[in-house]
Amino acid sequence: MSRPASSNPPGRSPLRRGALTPTLIVVAVAVVGFIFFANVWTDVLWYQQLGFFEVYIRENLARIITFLIGFAMMFAAVFFAIRIAYRSRPVYAPDAESRDNLNRYQAQLEPVRRVVMIGLPILFGLFAGSAAASQWQKALLFFNQEPFGQTDPLFNLDISFYLMSLPFLGFVTGFLISIAVVAGIAGILTHYLYGSIRLMERGIFTSRAAQIHIAVTGALFLVLLGVNFWLDRYTTVQSNSGRWAGALYTDVNAVVPTKAILAVAAGLVAILFIIAAIIGRWRLPVIGTAMLVITAILAGGVYPWVIQQFQVRPSENTLEKEFIDRNIKMTRAAYGLDQIDVSAYNATTTATTGALAADAQTTANIRLLDPNLISSAFAQLEQYRPYYQFPQTLNVDRYMVDGKVQDTVIAVRELNPDGLSANQQTWVNRHIVYTHGYGVVAAKGNKFTADGKPEFLQSGIPSNGVLGNDTTYEPRIYFGENSPEYSIVGAPEGAPNREQDRPAGREGGGETQYTFSGNGGPNVGNWLNRILYSIKFQSSDLLLSDGVNAESQILYERNPRERVEKLAPYLTVDGNAYPAVVDGRVKWIVDGYTTSQYFPYSQPQQLQNATADSQTSAGRTVALPNSSVNYIRNSVKATVDAYDGSVNLYAWDDQDPILKAWQKVFPTVIKPYSEMSGDLMSHVRYPEDLFKVQRELLGRYHVTDPDSFYQNNDAWSVPNDPTVSEAVKQPPFYMSLQMPDQEKPAFQLTSSFIPQTVNGSARNILYGFLAADSDAGNVKGVKGESYGKLRLLELPTDTQVPGPGQAQNKFNSDPTVSQALNLLRQGASDVLNGNLLTLPVGGGLLYVQPVYLKSTGETSYPTLQRVLVAFGDKIGFAPTLDEALDQLFGGNSGATAGDADNNGQTPTSPPGTTTPPAGPTDAKADLKAALDEANKAITDGQAALAKGDFAAYGAQQTKLSEALKKALDAETRLGATATPSATPEASSSATPSPSPSS
Repeated sequence: MSRPASSNPPGRSPLRRGALTPTLIVVAVAVVGFIFFANVWTDVLWYQQLGFFEVYIRENLARIITFLIGFAMMFAAVFFAIRIAYRSRPVYAPDAESRDNLNRYQAQLEPVRRVVMIGLPILFGLFAGSAAASQWQKALLFFNQEPFGQTDPLFNLDISFYLMSLPFLGFVTGFLISIAVVAGIAGILTHYLYGSIRLMERGIFTSRAAQIHIAVTGALFLVLLGVNFWLDRYTTVQSNSGRWAGALYTDVNAVVPTKAILAVAAGLVAILFIIAAIIGRWRLPVIGTAMLVITAILAGGVYPWVIQQFQVRPSENTLEKEFIDRNIKMTRAAYGLDQIDVSAYNATTTATTGALAADAQTTANIRLLDPNLISSAFAQLEQYRPYYQFPQTLNVDRYMVDGKVQDTVIAVRELNPDGLSANQQTWVNRHIVYTHGYGVVAAKGNKFTADGKPEFLQSGIPSNGVLGNDTTYEPRIYFGENSPEYSIVGAPEGAPNREQDRPAGREGGGETQYTFSGNGGPNVGNWLNRILYSIKFQSSDLLLSDGVNAESQILYERNPRERVEKLAPYLTVDGNAYPAVVDGRVKWIVDGYTTSQYFPYSQPQQLQNATADSQTSAGRTVALPNSSVNYIRNSVKATVDAYDGSVNLYAWDDQDPILKAWQKVFPTVIKPYSEMSGDLMSHVRYPEDLFKVQRELLGRYHVTDPDSFYQNNDAWSVPNDPTVSEAVKQPPFYMSLQMPDQEKPAFQLTSSFIPQTVNGSARNILYGFLAADSDAGNVKGVKGESYGKLRLLELPTDTQVPGPGQAQNKFNSDPTVSQALNLLRQGASDVLNGNLLTLPVGGGLLYVQPVYLKSTGETSYPTLQRVLVAFGDKIGFAPTLDEALDQLFGGNSGATAGDADNNGQTPTSPPGTTTPPAGPTDAKADLKAALDEANKAITDGQAALAKGDFAAYGAQQTKLSEALKKALDAETRLGATATPSATPEASSSATPSPSPSS
């Protein structure tokens, strides 16, 4: 028999059949493996450079170990279930018809049987391992737990059992139940496929081996189910199914006992399954299983429902009183509200002459600059180049100036690569030349210039001011909230500088170049690292550019919040990181929280909802994740150096058991707060998001009497922000403030309360005022005694103190104020209401709101032109806060505001001069002249616009703005002299006008 001729051409060696596919698979696996290696190794380099390699190793070891354990357990259970079922298959099938069908299935499976018997357990093992790896934090907390020293009121177990043991035990039990179910199903299917279980006309046939297998699996499942029932007893104290969190009357008297009964019943039925496996009779376990199901339905569902409906509901207030009391106490403890100082504040609504004398220090520090509005003013006055930028919202801090604490509005001048022109948008410019921002800009919070601009404490290029200069602090900002994705910096000694450092400032001087000299990122000087980072950032330029040298470092992960989150994955990070000049460096200060959702009897809060306000809705601060917590502590203060990105974590709440547990896991990365410098201590603040969560809860949990709490007749709400059109909460405000029980002002975070909002409406009167002391002192390693103290002022409900919404409405509806502001709106300008501050001074509540004027145009910015104040039903309106307060308090407030030096000045007056008071006739003449000028500017501007002369149009807009300012000033003077005989009492009316100034 001859062989067929070969189809291969002569002289060509035959190709191996199918060689291409394995080759492609090997290449693909190699490429994927190298990409995976690139990501892993670059992470290793990043953690090592920061000195946090311990975090990377221990976190990933925990993930790997939990993955392997989960994988091994699921793999072994499924593998042996299939293998045992296969090896115990019967030699002969009971009947021919069934044998033919099974033989056909078995014949189809046989070629891949070994692959299936290995592949299926591997597949389930991978799913199980991934699920286990995601629980690595629960595992580490379980094995490193710390006691709370406090027990729950039901089972008298330490709180750590609920936060660190029970979550892990619950996961393990649920995981083992899943393994038992999956392995049991796999074994049953294998038994059926190979004839050990057969469906027959007379019933179900099961071989002896299959019976034993099913009995053992069923017994194991029931034992685990019993354990789960037993653990469920403890989870009742974490229940959120009732009107209040925790185990309530029905839980304690019905659910807990029935869970214990079900746990015992499940164990008994498991024993029946073992007996059935021995004697081969299944009646008892079947009956036992049916009884268990019936018991679970009746005892676990019906019985508690009956107790709730027919015993609890008719007498709920009486029966739930004890459990409501538990909820109140445990919730307040879990959120740090148990140490709050509550005091009655019998606020007056009558503004009397000299009422602010006792609050002179607070009055002098009242903040006028709104950090949400003046970013564009900072940009126009201090940005200097389009490749710089300021954040949308600036930060409020305090510094020692001339021996006094000065509230400041502060920001850093960050890099904006998108500000480069189109022909500058090259890879070299974006990643090698333009690498960093430059300098801190800060302004006094309580003062402004005569023409409404911020009065800077720190400004300019080179950076100069009371916070330091280029020789006393490092002004370069390589790490910030808006830094580029990555930059390549560094060069050998003597190499030419390539980084754009700073442009020429107004003081003169030329452009300067710079070379980064710190240790800010992994080295990319060798080819391996260059290749790996080229893969990570998908950039061939990084690999081929001559801008990368032997000393080059790559800076990335530059956002301070994200940097801390990556180095401390067990923390929830506050949505607002803020900069401060500390010990000659610009440091970003970041607050970190330890949280839990397992604290017994504590009311849960959705972080995203609880911290939402007009700031988060506008994107000015980062919203927290949409996770539920019922325990929170500000356990860590972190700093990120703006120059080299170095991170320090300080154990701020070093008594927090959760933090202590994590310190056992990562023993070298968290420093004691005793190592914090005095300069750093002086800039620590009470964190905003913690405060917002606490104020949200205080709306109900300021009530500690269970009966009153049940009736919910004294619930509060956080008022909506009256300065925005959306119905969103008012944010808390930082300010220096002296509370009634304090001897001197302290830096505080404040908020107010109105009656509970029902269906979107509420009486907008003030019920409460909350302040958190943010003064940590300025001594190295010593926390100020008053820091973190929460003070709540409760106002009597029969005193109609206007809330923020009412105060804003009075400002908007007052005829004099409305007329003055409408003058400004007639031109090409916008009137912007600043933040509405609430201060408990003068025996009542004072509202202060700056009013800004912003003209149209890309280069415009808001200038502070007027200040609105309110006390009770009376308001004041003047160019300065000092004048407005004098108006409000009968001609003399008794205190001097921070902007008193601007009294009598107008935007057109030279600094240091004053304008003599004018009578009604002079004011009317000035108002008419100013309006005439404004009308002429409008007419001339429209004519210029019709001709297409935009330069002339712009000049007329400038004249229009100046004329409107003159008109506003004349109108204010006219209003101040219109009712010279007015008294504070006489001017208090439903629609009040400003009081006369002295």
